[in-house]
Amino acid sequence: MAGASQAQQHQVVLQVLERLQEIPSGATPPQMGLDIHRLVREITGNPDPYLDVKKDATQKALKMLPKLREIRDRSSQKLETAIRLSIAGNIIDLGINKSFELWDEVERVLNQELAINDIALLHEKLAQAGSILFLADNAGETVFDLLLIETFAKPVFYVVKGGPVLNDATREDALAAGIDKVAEILDNGLQAPGTILPLSSPDFQKRFMEAELILAKGMGNYETLSEVKGPIFFLLQVKCPVIARDIGAKIGSTIVKKGEGFKQR
Repeated sequence: MAGASQAQQHQVVLQVLERLQEIPSGATPPQMGLDIHRLVREITGNPDPYLDVKKDATQKALKMLPKLREIRDRSSQKLETAIRLSIAGNIIDLGINKSFELWDEVERVLNQELAINDIALLHEKLAQAGSILFLADNAGETVFDLLLIETFAKPVFYVVKGGPVLNDATREDALAAGIDKVAEILDNGLQAPGTILPLSSPDFQKRFMEAELILAKGMGNYETLSEVKGPIFFLLQVKCPVIARDIGAKIGSTIVKKGEGFKQR
């Protein structure tokens, strides 16, 4: 995808193997991805290997938007339906899924029982919060997030990556999805999957620590924030056995899970 020659691919593999020896055993996949994808960009000279597929995913999702809005607006449980639609978009994960059928995912997630269901508590916290910090995941999924953000009658700060990594959403991807019409777009200052707080920009860290409510999309955010104590809710699909074991749900499960900040409830 990066257009690497055989020699460049060999160089990437050798340097990744060297780097892996230095990474602590407890490092999360996004921490490893930070260095690995940096190496790929530097060696190949390609700043965004996933650029075309991100644009394609966004365009496909935008074509579905009118029908998705209709599904949401006709629902008797509008918020839950919007949450489920947002999670359905989490299938657009080219680090895990090379192919998928979006409409099949929408129908499955709309009808599937949530393996972890903290929607009632999320509803309560949404009513109490003055604003929402929304941590994005992938390009294309941004369109599904739009459907959820449209249901919030309060300010939303939509956080994308500081630069391209995998098919994670950047500012350009969020703009292409129309997120700027419903939220203020921010970035976390980091080119890594997930949200590695200690390495993020000081401005983002301050916003994170001061946030009243945080919605974190996808497995990368779960991997990096699941042990962080804060007012976080994780919205994701379980797409690998490691996350399945940790979260206590099968691959393919749909999750709305409160974070460590709500443990005492």
